[in-house]
Amino acid sequence: MSQISLTFPDGNARDYPAGVTAAEVAESIAPSLAKRAISAALDGQHIDLGWPINNSGSIAINTMKDDGPALELIRHDFAHVMARAVQKLWPDTKVTIGPVRDYGWFYDFDRAEPFTPEDLGAIEAEMKQIIAARDPVRTEVWDRDRAIAYYKERGEPFKVELIDRIPGDEDLRMYWHGDWQDLCRGPHLQHTGQLPADAFKLTHLAGAYWLGDSTRPMLQRIYGVAFRNRDDLKAHMHMLEEAAKRDHRKLGREMDLFHMQEEAPGQIFWHANGWNIYVALQDYMRRRQRAGGYIEVNTPQVVSRKLWEDSGHWENYQDHMFIVEVDEEHAKTKTINALKPMNCPCHVQIFNVGLKSYRDLPLRMAEFGSCNRYEPSGALHGIMRVRGFTQDDAHIFCTEDQIESETIRYIDFLSSVYRDLGFEEFRVKFATRPETRAGSDEIWDKAEAALLSATRASGIEPEINPGEGAFYGPKLEFVLTDAIGRDWQCGTHQVDFVLPERLDASYIGEDGAKHRPVMLHRATLGSFERFIGILIESFAGKLPLWLAPRQVVVAAIVSDADDYVHEVVRGLQAAGIRAEADTRNEKINYKVREHSVAKVPVILAIGMKEVDNRTVSMRRLDSQGSQTLALDEATAQLAQEATPPDLR
Repeated sequence: MSQISLTFPDGNARDYPAGVTAAEVAESIAPSLAKRAISAALDGQHIDLGWPINNSGSIAINTMKDDGPALELIRHDFAHVMARAVQKLWPDTKVTIGPVRDYGWFYDFDRAEPFTPEDLGAIEAEMKQIIAARDPVRTEVWDRDRAIAYYKERGEPFKVELIDRIPGDEDLRMYWHGDWQDLCRGPHLQHTGQLPADAFKLTHLAGAYWLGDSTRPMLQRIYGVAFRNRDDLKAHMHMLEEAAKRDHRKLGREMDLFHMQEEAPGQIFWHANGWNIYVALQDYMRRRQRAGGYIEVNTPQVVSRKLWEDSGHWENYQDHMFIVEVDEEHAKTKTINALKPMNCPCHVQIFNVGLKSYRDLPLRMAEFGSCNRYEPSGALHGIMRVRGFTQDDAHIFCTEDQIESETIRYIDFLSSVYRDLGFEEFRVKFATRPETRAGSDEIWDKAEAALLSATRASGIEPEINPGEGAFYGPKLEFVLTDAIGRDWQCGTHQVDFVLPERLDASYIGEDGAKHRPVMLHRATLGSFERFIGILIESFAGKLPLWLAPRQVVVAAIVSDADDYVHEVVRGLQAAGIRAEADTRNEKINYKVREHSVAKVPVILAIGMKEVDNRTVSMRRLDSQGSQTLALDEATAQLAQEATPPDLR
């Protein structure tokens, strides 16, 4: 029998007979490891303990202490156990697919009767029985004809279709969890008893078209979450409760910020309160960018198809573009334009007007660019995922030698902005070349090497996000963490050698010859709409005073105080504070409750005592008591708090 060599994480290697399993390898190291083993990584590929290993390579044995592999297996096995429980309770249900997703899994079912929320409890109970049975999990490799015949005999047409979609050279793995079977790539745990019975929860139901195709059958989707232990599940469920309280759509209604309606899908109707946030944030970014050496421009919304073809967007991005056909006067054919999905090609057009010298570089060009991108209706989500949005977009035209200094400068800029907006932590991901891209491999090699080197020079070692770069260049993705620990990918920074070439951008170098500039694409907030949604949820609507849409309400306790109320409001407004009067004939407690629900940060209550003493009674959002201050002192204090951080 031939021998293979397996190398362990510590660098040591051992020889084994070809066909050895990872379980046997674990046993050869230590019986205790074999008992704790759940799977293995062979040359970076996650494999079952029972799969034969026929070639030499590197191997690592995984246990429940290995977070990534453990959670993947737990969630994958729970998907199978849930599907088994559903078919045990309702045998006529047909199964489809059940992939692992963030924090858990979902599984799609074809069933005549709709599931109800009450059914989730019954499914959970059945799942716990399956776990308690400690049924073994086993796998076999079948040929296509056998697998298709098996599923046809059992009336599972979705599985037959899935087999037809699997490339012919791939193995078909059939997994059994006890006596229940599913088609699956694996890997899986060794028996159902390895699942933590107290660390999962079925969360909700939804509809989903088969394979995401609206012309195919509508299926029923059940979502679940799972963790390694009960404490992690409890923490996650608490986070979900917090997220529900902070939902920007709910708070948007309570604070009267915006609304959306069917007549404008994916577009936002900003109300006065919401627009106050928008303008304050945009004014802040405009000041920061000017101080950072950016010029501000504005470019057209509707641009000819030809420019999008020249830039490569027509070929690589057309599915996300809104096409505009126009019957030009006396034209024999329609003119085809598109609403711009991004600003970059238009910025190159500005750069190309007139000669540019190396002395003009770096040229930092910014735009609050209104963009439109097609998103499927099912993907739209409040103001977080829309079709019409504005980016704090900028493009830096520079030389290759300036990539590093401009990248360091930008990361410092972004870090400062995020701190000002209340986000102290962020991670950086390095997104590499996608399968569909423009430019040669040589260009991509150069772009990726330049961006990675510049990022490291800034003191950051990024996480690698393979295949997620833009079609024209690699990018950094800045992922910030909100108040309840959720991650949001917002800012980006990209190195692009492709668009300047395609759109014939050039500058005159020191040698008097023409050279191509490098184009650095960057956005700090990304979409204003999405970032405002993130701010609303992170702060639970209780925005810092300078961003709050309604900063101060001056409320009369008695009608005789109305004149003084209006005087206070005028003084606050003169100091640059968004203040308003509430002189309605309502009790002060009613007013406080109403404005607190609307997340007004400060309420100044005015009664006759305050009138006589020229004071105010200041009550802050969520505080139990109030503070009496002289009017001038309160005005100065609030004016300081309402000043944007870059102006303090």
